[in-house]
This record gives sequence, C-alpha cells and structure tokens, in this order.
Amino acid sequence: MNLIKLDAIDSTNTYLKQLVARIQPADYTVVLADHQTGGRGQMGTVWEAEPGKNLTFSLYKKVLQLETDRQFYISMVISLAVYDVLQSFSIPGVKIKWPNDILSANYKVGGILIENILRNGRITAAIIGVGLNLNQTEFKGLVSASSLKKITGAHYVREEVLYKITDRVRYYVPWVANKEFEKIRELYESRLFRKDKPSTFKDTEGNLFMGFIKGVDEDGRLKVLLEDEILKTFELKEITLLY
Repeated sequence: MNLIKLDAIDSTNTYLKQLVARIQPADYTVVLADHQTGGRGQMGTVWEAEPGKNLTFSLYKKVLQLETDRQFYISMVISLAVYDVLQSFSIPGVKIKWPNDILSANYKVGGILIENILRNGRITAAIIGVGLNLNQTEFKGLVSASSLKKITGAHYVREEVLYKITDRVRYYVPWVANKEFEKIRELYESRLFRKDKPSTFKDTEGNLFMGFIKGVDEDGRLKVLLEDEILKTFELKEITLLY
C-alpha cells in the first residue's frame, strides 16, 4: 500500500482525482488526512469530522473493465469490508444502511463515497472515500451520529483501522473480478439495516409510507415490499428511511 499522509485537505477524494489526472498511481494508493475541510457524502451531503480524531481516507483501486451497470458491486464490497472490520473490534449492532452508511446500535458511525473512472464505457478504476468516526465524542446538531469511542469507551488507532480495512478490501476485490455478483449481493443484503422489518419511509414530496426492505437490485436500487404486496425499487434519494 502506497500511503500519502496529509495534515489538512478539502477532500481526499478530490486530491486523489487530481493525482490520477497527472500520473498513474500505484494500485491501493491511499490518501489519509488528519483533517478534511470539505468532505462529501452521497449526493453532495457534507461529512464533518474533528481534526485528528477520525479516519478519513481515499483509496485508489484499479478495476478490470467492469460494466457500468455493475458499479454498485464496488460499493457493496467496500461496505462489507468496513462492516467486517467493525465486527472484528466487537462493535455492537453493526449494520449497513442502504446504500453505504455504516451504523452501530442505530447510530451512523461511517460513510462511503465512491467515484468511478470510466474508459470506453467501462469502469477502469475507483476512488473510494471512507469516513469513519473513531474517537470524536461530540456531534453538535447530529443526533443520529456517533463514534466507536462513544459507543465502546475504547480509543482507536487510525492507522490500525486503516490497514485492517485495506486488507479486507483486498479480500473482497477478487469477488468482483471473478463476477461473483450473487454471492456479493446476498452477503450485503444479509447485513442491511431493517431488512424484512416493518419500516417507515418518506418520499421526495414528504409523503410517508410503510414497507419492508427486501434487498437491492443489480443497479443498487432498494427493493421495498409495499403494503399492497407490490415490490417496488427506489433510486438513491428517492426515499428516506425514517425508522
């Protein structure tokens, strides 16, 4: 692993994208920042973290000609890698909240943002951004956020967690390369937050409705069984899971 450490940067994903535009980085190049001033989540949401207390990094991973309609499988294996590492630390109640938030005991402790690099209509590389709350204990105005330290009371070493996640990514990457898509999706779905439980959702117009999360399709859309026994799929940000 080629590790680049930075004191402060607007976004490790942006830094890595700019690096890719200039040179061809080595596979598994990682950019690790003490402080990320402009961290981003899905659909432009902001990821805020106290300097030096959390793990914020981006990983460059070469991908061998993956079709664009299979891109969510990259997201699934990264979520599974982070999930496994938290399990190894005995973090309680770890779940993946669709599409790729990481929860512990119903609190958000991490998030993932993946930006793919395309060539001739196929994915050739991915820039994988991971934010994981390790030792921060105050989250002003964020009632649903927490950290590993706040949940367990233990202190976590960033580099140790980083290396564990990277090792677990190496474990899962061959699943994508070997096109073991059904195996990936089944494992991801088994880790999903509120799968097969009655849940309340809100759509983009503010309407509330009930449903059961059944899994995801190959494009990464969430499959929800509605009250009238109709199975419907939803794109990212089309619905919000409330509880």
